[in-house]
Amino acid sequence: MGQQMRLFDRPLDRQGETGTLTRSAGGKAKERGGAMKSIVRWLSIAALLAGVTGLAFWERPTSFLDRFTDADMYFSGARSKWVRVAGHRVHYFVEGPPEGRAVVLVHGLGGHAEDWRNLAPVVARWGFRVYLPDLPGYGRSEQPKDFSYSVHDEAEVVVGFMDALGIQDADLGGWSLGGAVAQHVAARHPDRVRKLILFDSEGINEAPKWDVSLLMPKTPADLDRMDALLMPHPPSVPAYIARDILRRSKNDAWVIHRVIDTMRNGSDATDKLLPGLKMPVLILWGELDRITPVSQGMRISALVPQSQIEIFPGCGHLAPGQCADQIGPVVIEFLVS
Repeated sequence: MGQQMRLFDRPLDRQGETGTLTRSAGGKAKERGGAMKSIVRWLSIAALLAGVTGLAFWERPTSFLDRFTDADMYFSGARSKWVRVAGHRVHYFVEGPPEGRAVVLVHGLGGHAEDWRNLAPVVARWGFRVYLPDLPGYGRSEQPKDFSYSVHDEAEVVVGFMDALGIQDADLGGWSLGGAVAQHVAARHPDRVRKLILFDSEGINEAPKWDVSLLMPKTPADLDRMDALLMPHPPSVPAYIARDILRRSKNDAWVIHRVIDTMRNGSDATDKLLPGLKMPVLILWGELDRITPVSQGMRISALVPQSQIEIFPGCGHLAPGQCADQIGPVVIEFLVS
């Protein structure tokens, strides 16, 4: 009987063992099933997010491109900041060592601080503290309805910007309309400008030989014509990006209209201001510029005896951005001399 019990016990033990193994395998199968469900769930969420992101990019591609530019500038050392000037909130980027000599670079009509993203790091690497303000009406700065947006008043904002940041004097650069703004600062506040750099600059009293309405493009064809004015061999712009650029242009058109209106009478022209400049002046120009042709750079140079002019083959109006590798060494040589 005892032996039977022992014989009976053994099968019972085996049955128990087998049952345990079966339950273990079932548990693992359930775990694998749960893991698969989790993977499928996360893949579904990822697919949904990718779809939403893709749709958002399709609808607002310029916003995504802006974020890529922000990241590029951040990793180059630029930091985004804000300051209040004459009651208006003004955005700017700054890069370079805090103890470095101040360099202020002013963007052009319809532009923003990021337009300097290729040139500013070159200057900062040489130990300069580089400031890139968004003028009122542009970039991330306010668009006050009661502001004139004239060259003269934007110049006073630049001086106020320097005051707000405690910049006693600076090397000042301006591109396109920003060049005209810089000329006004240099002429009216010569003690604040050590050296002046003009990049494909407006300022001379000369009527444009191109359709200024293209600065406020309404159709993809307008956008293509504007790009052809700004740069030689412009790239093709995908339709969905062109659509978003035109949306932004429509939102900002009133600022451009106001600027053009203030310039029509020539009261902000710099022809009479330039001969009075005493600081060293560097004039940089794209040879193929169709917005402000080289002839205007030559006229500015003739009015400023202590100036030097450099012309860059193959470059257009966007030379400071697209030809920064050629322009950068010339700027540095001028600043450190």
